[in-house]
Amino acid sequence: METTAAFVGLSCIDCGERFDPDANRCPACGGILDPAYDYGVIDLTREELAERPFDSMWRYEELLPFPRESAITIEEGATPLVECEKLAAEMGVGRVLIKDEGRNPTGSFKDRGQTVAMTAAAQQGASDVALASAGNAGQAAAAYAGRADIDAHVFLPSRAGFTNKAMVNVHGGDMTVVGGRIGDAGAAYADAMAEEGESEGWHSVGTFVTPYRHEGKKTMAYETIEQLDWEVPDAVVYPTGGGVGLVGMHKAATELRELGLIDELPAMYAAQSSGCAPIVEAFEAGKDRHEPVEHPDTICGGIEIPDPGASPWILECLRESGGGAVATDDEEILESAIGVAKGEGVEMGATCAAAASGAWKLADEGEFGADDTVVLLNTATSNKDSDVLRSHLMGKGI
Repeated sequence: METTAAFVGLSCIDCGERFDPDANRCPACGGILDPAYDYGVIDLTREELAERPFDSMWRYEELLPFPRESAITIEEGATPLVECEKLAAEMGVGRVLIKDEGRNPTGSFKDRGQTVAMTAAAQQGASDVALASAGNAGQAAAAYAGRADIDAHVFLPSRAGFTNKAMVNVHGGDMTVVGGRIGDAGAAYADAMAEEGESEGWHSVGTFVTPYRHEGKKTMAYETIEQLDWEVPDAVVYPTGGGVGLVGMHKAATELRELGLIDELPAMYAAQSSGCAPIVEAFEAGKDRHEPVEHPDTICGGIEIPDPGASPWILECLRESGGGAVATDDEEILESAIGVAKGEGVEMGATCAAAASGAWKLADEGEFGADDTVVLLNTATSNKDSDVLRSHLMGKGI
């Protein structure tokens, strides 16, 4: 595999064993693998970054496993950080900014993960990739697989949005729609991998199965901090399901600190729906691992992950950063999406608006200071589920 100078392989976050770049889950204990680097060989300065075009997440290639020249890319990343003065005034803080990931090629932050995961798959000679997805990751996987001339097998729950389903087909993906929720799609994917994947040579690009999706998503933190002229935000509120982006962003901040580019870490906050909030419940109870939600009940399918396998890592990131976790109900989440669209013009996805409703709740509870800078992650455009927001308005007679 063609890798960057600093990339030294994959480390298990549970047992600490080191493995080659072509591994998936830890062969020793089954734990999650995380790309590891020799930071001593990285010579990257603020000034050098300032001279580079702000054109893609691959501008940070020294901190990624693969060089830009080998990437399967559609120029993802380099998304805007939108100043929201009205939100800041309403929340009583110094600044509120929205990192608008809806501007990515397929309309969500999932592109950042799939560009790195698909680059790894291509370098490993994969002919087929597979994953289960609530929607956006499946669409992104189909797009990047098509660019790499790799066949994609995408397993979606029936509740996934029409746009996601349509675009998986448009990008040439092989789509299986499974009745029920994300867990049902995951079970069908697991069965297919066991029955067909091994014989057909399917390569998984699923959440925390490939080590590379959270690695791509960490670039959201690099960009955010650089866009703030290297002033670290006081809080980052992240709509959290599986937590891939949250742990990635926290890792990125620790890397920038290791390199001497920043001195402190942003406080990371996980925002969930009260209808499915295993991370919030575990955090508030002081636990190191979640209890699975037996009967999840939320319209926010993108963060309806009742049994997040990486919960110990997520909880560790929240506590290490000095952040927290917050849950709001679906009504508040949908109202927040509409409020942000009306007041600031930013089209937050229905699921993603958990970050906004969560930030309002945290502000009401006095979690933020009057001079704080708060960043909200809009992980996908509202065009993916605009019917949900419109239906909400119609239910109110609007």
